[in-house]
Amino acid sequence: MSEASLSDPSDTPPAPPAGKARPTGYPPLRGRSLVYGSIALSAAVFMNVLDSSIANVSIPTIAGDLGVSSSQGTWVITSFAVANAIIVPLTGWLTQRFGQVRLFVLSILLFVLFSWLCGFAWSLESLVFFRVIQGAVAGPLIPLSQSLMLASYPRSKAGMALAIWSMTILIGPITGPLLGGWISDNYSWPWIFYINVPVGIIAGWASWQVYKDRDSARMHIPIDRMGLFLLVVWVGALQIMLDKGKDLEWFASPTICVLAVISVITFVYFIIWELTAKHPVVDLRLFANRNFSAGVVTLSVAYGVFFGTLVLLPLWLQNTMGYTATWAGIAAAPVGILAIILSPIVGKSLNKGHDPRIIATIAFLIFSLISYMRAEYTTQVDLYGVILPTFLQGAAMATFFIPLTTITLSGLSPDRIPAAAGLSNFARLVCGAFGTSITTTLWDNRASLHHSRMTEVARPGEPAFDAVMNGLHAHGLDTQHAAAVINQVINQQAYTMSATDFFYASALIFLAMIALIWIVRKTVPAQDGHGAGAGAH
Repeated sequence: MSEASLSDPSDTPPAPPAGKARPTGYPPLRGRSLVYGSIALSAAVFMNVLDSSIANVSIPTIAGDLGVSSSQGTWVITSFAVANAIIVPLTGWLTQRFGQVRLFVLSILLFVLFSWLCGFAWSLESLVFFRVIQGAVAGPLIPLSQSLMLASYPRSKAGMALAIWSMTILIGPITGPLLGGWISDNYSWPWIFYINVPVGIIAGWASWQVYKDRDSARMHIPIDRMGLFLLVVWVGALQIMLDKGKDLEWFASPTICVLAVISVITFVYFIIWELTAKHPVVDLRLFANRNFSAGVVTLSVAYGVFFGTLVLLPLWLQNTMGYTATWAGIAAAPVGILAIILSPIVGKSLNKGHDPRIIATIAFLIFSLISYMRAEYTTQVDLYGVILPTFLQGAAMATFFIPLTTITLSGLSPDRIPAAAGLSNFARLVCGAFGTSITTTLWDNRASLHHSRMTEVARPGEPAFDAVMNGLHAHGLDTQHAAAVINQVINQQAYTMSATDFFYASALIFLAMIALIWIVRKTVPAQDGHGAGAGAH
C-alpha cells in the first residue's frame, strides 16, 4: 500500500517553512485518512493494553522455564506496571519536547523492539530489565492515542472518537488473559511478546503516514529534574508497596512501612514542588478545572472498584469454585459483547448533545445492579448465573468510560489534551492498582473472619456437626479425613461469603459515585467542525 493511499494531501495542511513552529491545531481528517488513522491508533492502543494483562496467566510457565518461583515471576508484571505508571504523567512534557506524532511513533517502535527482546530473555533479571524499558516506552501510547484520535475528528464527533478509542481499552484486559493462556498452553511463553512485533510495525508505519504532517509544536523547555526524581520515587515506592503488600503481610512488614513512609513524604513534596515550579514535569494546575478534577476522581475511583471486581471474580471461580483457567476466561469473555455493540451508540448519543452525566449515571446504576446480582452468589451458582451479570457488565462499561472521559477533557484547549489525558490515565492506573490490592487483601481477611465464625459451631457436641461427621464415617472416612472434608467446605463457604461482602460494598459505592457525576458542569458538543478538541465546552 502506497503512502498516497493512506494520506490524502487535501486532508492535512502543508508543512510550515523551516524554522517556524507548526500550528497547534489541524482540521479533522476525512475519508481514507480518517479510517486508516483510527485503525492505526486503535491497534497501537490494543497492543499496549493487551501486553499489560497477557503475561498474568503465563507467570507460572515463565517462572518454571526460567527456574524461579512464581512469587519472583510476578516481577514480570510489577516491573512493567511501575515503569508505565511513572512515564504516563510525563506525557505532556514529553509531547512539548518531541511533538505528539514523533513521540507516539517512537514509542510504538521502541515498544516493538523491547517486546522482541523480552521474548529473547535468558533469565528473570534480563526479562525484568527489558520489561522495565518496555513499560516506560509504552507510557505515552494511551494518552497520545486519545489525543490524536480526538484531533482526527470534528469536535462535534468527539463522542464517536472516544467510543472507537475506548473499545480497545475495554476489550484489551479481557482478551489478554485468554490469549496469554492459549499461547502458553499451545506454543511457548516468548510468543506472548513476539505477537507485538507485526502489530506494532504496521501500526507505527500507518500512524506515521497519516499523521506525520500533523505534528504538534515543539518547545525546548528545561526538564524539571527534582519533579521527575520525586515522581519516580513516590510512584515506584507506592507501586511496589501495593504489589508486595499482601505477600509481606502489609504493615506487619518493616519493608512495607518504609515504602509507605517514603511514598507519602515524597508525594507531598512532589505536589508542593510541581505547583511552584516554573516548568513542572506534571501540570497539576489542570485540577483547577472543575470538570477535569471531578471527572478524574469519579473515573479513577469507579475504575478502582470495577477493576477490583475484575480481579476478584476469576480468583473466586478458580480458587474456590474449582473452575479451570480456561473456563474462568470463558465466564469473563461475554463482557465484551455489549461493550462493543453499545460504544458506537453511546458515542453518537454524545454527538447529538445528550448529557454525559445522565449516561454515566445509567452506567453506575447498571454497575450497582450487577454487583447486587453477584452479591447473591452461593457455592451452588451455575455457569449461567456467573455469565449473566458479566454479559450485562458490558453495557455498564460502554456507558461509563466514554461519557466520563468526555467530561474530564471537556473545555480544554488542544495543546493541553496530551497532558490532561496523561494525568487522568495515570490516576486511573494508580486507582486500579489500589483496587487490586485492597480487594485481594479484604477478600482474604473477610474469609478468615467468616471461617473463624463458622468453626465456632463446627465442633463435637453440635448437632449439625455430629450429623455430618456420622454421615462421612458411614461413607468410610476416618475422623481425620472427615474433618478435612468439613474444613474444605467451610473454606469454600467462607471465601464465597467474603466475595459477596465485597460485591455488596461495590453496589453501594457505585450508587454513591452518582453524586460526584453531578458536581461537574454540563458539557455541550462543539459545532465548529474543528478537530483536536475535547469535544465539549
